[in-house]
Amino acid sequence: MLIKILSFSLLISSAAYGQQFTKSLDCNWVDPIQTGFLQNHLSMKQKDKDLQARVIEQYIKRQDGAKMYLLASDVEKIKTSMKSVFDDVAKTECKFLNEVQEVLVKRVEERTEFVKKHLSAKDFKFNSETEFVYDPQHKVFATTSDEANEFVKKYIQFQVANYLATDIKMEEAKQRVIKNYERNLKRIKETKQETLIANYLNSFALSLDPHSSFFSREYYEDFTIDMSLSLEGIGATLSQEDGFTTVEALVAGGAASKSGLVKPQDKIIAVSQKNGKMENVVDMELKDVVKMIRGPKGTKVKLTILRKEDGSNKKFDIELTREKVALEDNAVSIYYQDREVDGVKKKIGIINFPSFYADSKRGGRSSAADMKKIVAEAKAKKVDGLVLDLSNNGGGSLEDAVKIGGLFIKTGNIVKQSSRREGMETPLADSDDKVDWNGPLVILTSRISASASEIVSGAMKDYGRAVVVGSDHTYGKGSIQTVIAVPGELGALKVTIGMFFTPSGYSTQLRGVESDIVIPTQYNVDDIGEKSMDYALPAKKIDSFISKDAFVDKGESAWSVIKPEWINKIRTRSAQRVAKSEDFKKIVDELEKTKKLGKTIKVSEVLKEKGEKEKKVKKSRYGSKDEKDKEYLDRAEIQEASDVLLDLISLQTGKDLSLTSNSTTTKK
Repeated sequence: MLIKILSFSLLISSAAYGQQFTKSLDCNWVDPIQTGFLQNHLSMKQKDKDLQARVIEQYIKRQDGAKMYLLASDVEKIKTSMKSVFDDVAKTECKFLNEVQEVLVKRVEERTEFVKKHLSAKDFKFNSETEFVYDPQHKVFATTSDEANEFVKKYIQFQVANYLATDIKMEEAKQRVIKNYERNLKRIKETKQETLIANYLNSFALSLDPHSSFFSREYYEDFTIDMSLSLEGIGATLSQEDGFTTVEALVAGGAASKSGLVKPQDKIIAVSQKNGKMENVVDMELKDVVKMIRGPKGTKVKLTILRKEDGSNKKFDIELTREKVALEDNAVSIYYQDREVDGVKKKIGIINFPSFYADSKRGGRSSAADMKKIVAEAKAKKVDGLVLDLSNNGGGSLEDAVKIGGLFIKTGNIVKQSSRREGMETPLADSDDKVDWNGPLVILTSRISASASEIVSGAMKDYGRAVVVGSDHTYGKGSIQTVIAVPGELGALKVTIGMFFTPSGYSTQLRGVESDIVIPTQYNVDDIGEKSMDYALPAKKIDSFISKDAFVDKGESAWSVIKPEWINKIRTRSAQRVAKSEDFKKIVDELEKTKKLGKTIKVSEVLKEKGEKEKKVKKSRYGSKDEKDKEYLDRAEIQEASDVLLDLISLQTGKDLSLTSNSTTTKK
């Protein structure tokens, strides 16, 4: 949950102003930035031995999270090197950064050489029965290089299998795996000092709580784009695989789409520089390629494209004029369904709400404004009910969450925000007395619904305004972050400054929002949720602050409070539908497989399932808009949320109809 952007100058002590800060992120910045975090964090206020131990743990995890490169002795050496890390940083030396980097480079070189030798050996045999511990949480660091190499032997069987499952021949698969290790080694060797410092600062932030972090200058730029839903560039979503920058999708209305010259799955192998010369970008980090392609509206960029066509590779150059692009894939949208239940026609609206975005610039786009327009449109079309899909929504703007909650009640509290001072919670309320939608409402959630999603779903549940359908509970991120820019565009601090509470007085922190109607979803696994995160803040409870003015029991704006007996009836009917559904059976089966794979993985299972999953991913990435819309509406969770809404409509209108027909016409 992000609320505002502050000036960094408010955070650093007067003594810090005397330092000569450079225009790049160097060690001089580290101590003031750490101080900035502690001056603003909700609960962590000073450097001590406990915090230092956390920082060291997080930094080691960042260096080798998979526990594949470093040895146990290396880890002890790093701990020794960092035992007085706060003193080292305060002296603006940061010696440990290079010491740790040297150890890591050495071990990555060793593993890379072993992989090359092992895969190039004539006696290499692929063994689909290989089984190994996959989850780092269930592993320990190897004690010797031989022990580390034994794990790598098993792991590269898995990596080779990933390629074989996509119809790539054995020799090419082995070469691709080798190339991946070489590419990783090259990336680590070329890591700049500024990146090492940013990585350390992020480790420091994560030692405070799971949601504080340090944004490097590149990441901060991406964050700003995501929040504003616009950027200036060619309008293409890019990914990287095997060293190639690949076009995943084209943004409708963007320069690439309008030109007709770029297609999904095209590879960008060169980009023009400011001097007009083409620079090869194969094996270049994706963030650096993206930086070269982005640019001010109206400027031109040349790209060299590699396209697989008619069984052969075609290479050609194109020139595009950069434009301002709206990122519509993350914007609020609505689908309409015409349903017939026991001969009675009903029209429902399904609102896909992937993020709470807000452009801080004057006149910028916001999810609340977009949502208000969509609700008005749905009302004009005389829909009988709405499904608000927050199942893939990780949160965003607090202000927009409050406004969106206010669309469904008259006036009143939506959330309370705590601060570093105990008992000083600040209520945030809807002051607009218009009830934009007073009809039946179902909110679909999952274990990845977080932050602002939990505010809206929690508030609507507390007021009895909506039926919440989804996973057993939402993510459990009940904390609030603010973003503080570092001068000179060197990055930003994202720091946890408070906790939020829904009107019943419960924080959603750790516990999340429990669903009224629980259905299987692909995210119902133990390692998804706040409780699985390092240093998660504990849950809290304050007095209820439900507002009487939220309720309207008569007149045009009257809305019905959800009754417990309705929930009981809907729960029974939903369980019956889920039990008969083949789609939900598949979800449950996949969840069981995922749980089994939590500790170990068997290569033969990769070969069995990878190919089919790859086809689904490609269809999702590269399909037409109509295909993507159909895929979205065909999701078992969407269908069940729609059926729950029809049950609710029947109960609220006093005409308790059974769902005997499922004939659907979809419009958008």
